[in-house]
Amino acid sequence: MSAQSSESATSKRRRTVGVILKFVIPVVISVGLCWALFRNDNLADMLEIIKNHCDFKWIGFMLMVSFMSYVFRALRWGIQLEGVGIKASFTELVYSIFGTYAVNLVFPRLGEVWRSGFIAHREDAPFGTVVGTMLADRFADLLTGMLFTLLTLIVGHEAIESFVMRYPDSYRRMATLATSPWTWIAVAAVVLFALWFFKRRSSNGMINKVKEFCHELWSGFAAILTIKRKGMWLLWTSLLWGCYFGQMVLAFQAFPFTREIFDSHGLIAVLVCFTLGTIAMGIPSNGGIGPYQIAIIFGLSLYAPAGLDEAAKKAFELDSKTFANLILTMSTCLTIVLGLWTFVAIALSKKKPRQGE
Repeated sequence: MSAQSSESATSKRRRTVGVILKFVIPVVISVGLCWALFRNDNLADMLEIIKNHCDFKWIGFMLMVSFMSYVFRALRWGIQLEGVGIKASFTELVYSIFGTYAVNLVFPRLGEVWRSGFIAHREDAPFGTVVGTMLADRFADLLTGMLFTLLTLIVGHEAIESFVMRYPDSYRRMATLATSPWTWIAVAAVVLFALWFFKRRSSNGMINKVKEFCHELWSGFAAILTIKRKGMWLLWTSLLWGCYFGQMVLAFQAFPFTREIFDSHGLIAVLVCFTLGTIAMGIPSNGGIGPYQIAIIFGLSLYAPAGLDEAAKKAFELDSKTFANLILTMSTCLTIVLGLWTFVAIALSKKKPRQGE
C-alpha cells in the first residue's frame, strides 16, 4: 500500500512539473516581459498614436496575407500526409492549422499535438505517424528560418552585430556551450544509452509500445524525403514564407515612421525585424506575446534616425512599442476568430465514416 502511495505521489509530482513547464512558465514569461517592457508607458498614448497615425488599410492587407499563410501551410502539410498514405480533405487540413494557432495561444506548443490528434482521429491514422509529419513540417520551418537568418547576417550584418554586442556575455555563453566538445559528448552518451536501454529491455511491453511509436514517428518524419509532389511542396513553402515576410512589409506601410525607415533602408530593415521576430517566436510564451514585441522594438531601434535628443528618442521608442503591439494584437485577434470558427465547425461536423462502414 505504501509503495502504491509513493508511486501515486511521484506521478502527481511529475504531472505538476509538466504543467509548470508547459503552461505556467510561458505565461510567466509573457506577463513578465510585457510588464518590464510597458510598465512606464501610458496605454492612452499608444491608442492616440494608433488613432491619429495608423493607416488600417495596410493592417487589413496584412491580415489577408496572414490568412493565406494558414492556407498554404495546410496545403503543404497535406502533401506530407499523402506521403504516408493519409489523404485528409482540404477542409480538415485548414481546420487543423486554424486550431493549432488558437490552441497555442492558451497552451504553448500543445497546438501541434492537437492538430496531429485531430487528423489522426478524423482519418483513423496512427498518431505517431501523423506527429512525425508534423515534426517534419516544423523542421522545414526551422531550415527556412535558418536561411532567412543567414541572409540577414549577409545583408544586414551591421544590425546583427549590434544585437550581439548589446548582449555580449549571453552570446558568448551560448556560443561556448554550442561549440564545447563536452556538450556533444553528453548528447552522444544520451543517445547511446537510449539505444542500449531499448535493446536490453526489448521484451518489456511498455518499451515495445514506445519503440512502435518511435517507428511511426520516424516513418512520418522521413516521408518528407519521399513525397511525390516535391515541386508543389516547395511552391507552398515559398508562398508560406513569402506571406510571413510580406506581412511585415505591409505592416511597415501602416505608420509614418516605419514608412520612413522603409524608404531609407529598404527591405533590409524589414528583413532584420522579420528575422528577429521569427527567432523570438521560438521562445516559449503564449503566442509570442512579450518576446516578439521586444524583438521588433529592438529591430526598429537599429534604424532610428541619428542625432535624436532624449525626447525624440522616447517618442521613437513609444512609436516602436505601438507598432509592435498593434501588429501582434491584430494577428492574435485573427487567430482567435479563426480558432473559434474552427472549433464550432468541428463540433457541428461529423467524422467521416471508415471505408467499408
